[in-house]
Amino acid sequence: MIAICGPTASGKSSLAHHLARTIPNVEIISIDAFGVYRNMEIGTASPTAAERAEVRYHLVDFVEPTEEFSVTEFHHAYREVAADLRQRQVNGILVGGTGLYHRMVIDNLTPPGQWPDIKTALEAEAGENGPEVLHARLAVLDPLAAGRMEPTNTRRVVRALEVCLGSGQPFSSFGPGLETYPDTGIMQIGLRWPMEILRSRIRTRVEAMVEAGWQSEVERLLAAGGLSRTAGQALGYPEMIAVCRGTLSIHEAIDQISLRTGQLAARQLRWFRRDPRLRWVDVESDPISEVADEISVLLGG
Repeated sequence: MIAICGPTASGKSSLAHHLARTIPNVEIISIDAFGVYRNMEIGTASPTAAERAEVRYHLVDFVEPTEEFSVTEFHHAYREVAADLRQRQVNGILVGGTGLYHRMVIDNLTPPGQWPDIKTALEAEAGENGPEVLHARLAVLDPLAAGRMEPTNTRRVVRALEVCLGSGQPFSSFGPGLETYPDTGIMQIGLRWPMEILRSRIRTRVEAMVEAGWQSEVERLLAAGGLSRTAGQALGYPEMIAVCRGTLSIHEAIDQISLRTGQLAARQLRWFRRDPRLRWVDVESDPISEVADEISVLLGG
């Protein structure tokens, strides 16, 4: 397999699709925490029906948006897909920007267990007192894990504390660890843009999503039962929900989503830069014309 990594809006998906469409015996495995949900295609930039008619995609559009979905469940689903590709002797392109999911797949990390009662209590506490209070508790129990996450990242802080309290072991002690980078045999290509160009691409993409009917997509989701806690964390959906409810204008939403997406891109770059196995490629205008031929050779195309 080959993995195409990088921040959001860097062109990973379009590059992967081009490769899978032009090289025989290649399918795409999406490594994205929110691309798994059905009926959220616009806001999660998931492959369109036309794209899926051209190329076989895995791990997209298979979870109802009203359902909770965890990295552990994703890991199980990925292993089934990987086994299927091996059996059929098909090459896979891993593509996505969700760093933790990416490492789980690349290094076959075993996720720690789950303790729903503890998790529910921690989420309630975070909602009442803020995630920073929980992060302070985590810093006492597992300072290494606390140092690896933002104090305001409720989902990650709750998960780390859940594992610490449920297992009696530090969250950072599970698996070989995110700070080790063994040879896996998977070539990882990282797409890297000048940050000012990437921010411009992000703004353009957010505007295109709105133009494509993102607000209508969210209105349909709300009418069909809303979003689960995990689905509701998808970037931009809280703002679009506010637009649907009349508490935020569409122009304010575009500004806020563009800003938050740029901040996410910076965090993604920091995450991927830690991995010395990545082979970075600097992109100036078009990943397909600048990178595709090189990767095609690696895939035997």
